[in-house]
Amino acid sequence: MPARKMRVEVYDEEGNRYTITFEGRVTREKALGILDIVELLGGMPSVQPAWKQPEEIPKIEKVRLILERRFPLVWFSAKDLKNVYESETGEHISLSTASTYLSRLADRGLLMKIRNSNRVKYRLMPAATIPKEIGR
Repeated sequence: MPARKMRVEVYDEEGNRYTITFEGRVTREKALGILDIVELLGGMPSVQPAWKQPEEIPKIEKVRLILERRFPLVWFSAKDLKNVYESETGEHISLSTASTYLSRLADRGLLMKIRNSNRVKYRLMPAATIPKEIGR
């Protein structure tokens, strides 16, 4: 496996920029370690989730935001999404609706999808591979 490079840039309240670069074999544990360092430097800004803002946003957008916050590096299932969605938003979402939204996001190129007999797992696509018409 070729060496990978990961770079994280963080700005604090005073406008100072911190750049952390990691070269080598990037694993989930090492990426989480870098995020721990970011937290020690002052953390990531606490942003209120968009669904707690006064204006209402569509469920599929809430799903996308939850996936980016809670499952940035790991594989997850529709059941995992259902549990997190309900705990974070306080709204009910059926398992079939969660599965439908995940399938739609995979069709749009935002998620990778693997199927093992009757189990389907998803993972966010790396930012570099998201098609331009979908990316932000």
